[in-house]
Amino acid sequence: MPTSSTRRSGASKSPRLGLTVQYAVKTRHLPTRAQFRRWARAALERDARITVRIIGSREGRALNRRFRGKDRPTNVLSFTLGGAPRLEGDLALCAPVIAREARAQRKSGAAHYAHLVVHGMLHLQGYDHATERQAHRMERRETRIVTRLGFPDPYGVRRNG
Repeated sequence: MPTSSTRRSGASKSPRLGLTVQYAVKTRHLPTRAQFRRWARAALERDARITVRIIGSREGRALNRRFRGKDRPTNVLSFTLGGAPRLEGDLALCAPVIAREARAQRKSGAAHYAHLVVHGMLHLQGYDHATERQAHRMERRETRIVTRLGFPDPYGVRRNG
C-alpha cells in the first residue's frame, strides 16, 4: 500500500486561495462566503489572494467611471494587484446590477453570481474577450467551469463549431 507521501508525489497540487469577502451592501439573497470560495476556487489556476467586494450602484458607478470611463454601474469589475509569485486581485460585484440581470435573463441569482465570479477570476488570470478569438476561448472556459459547478451554460444554447 502506498504511503501518503507517495500518493501526493503523483498528484497535482491544487492552487491555494486566500479569500476575503466584503459585504458593502445589506441586500437579501446574497451568496455566502462559502459559495464565493467554491466559485473562485473552481476558476483558479494558480495560488491567489483575492478580495471579493459586494457593492451597491453608487460605488459600482464610481469605480466604473474611474477605471473604465463609463458613467454607470456594471456587474463585475476585476482589478489585478500583483502576479508573482501568486496572483493578487480584487473583484467588485454590483448587487443591484446582478439582481436586475438575473431577473432579465431568467436565471437564479446564484447562477449569475457564480458565472460573474468565474468570469472575474479568469480576467484576473489574464483571460480577455477583446477579440473574437479571445472571447471564444474565455467563454468556452467559463462554460466548462460554470456547468461543472452545476449551473446551466451562462451563454445559452450554442451553435455547432
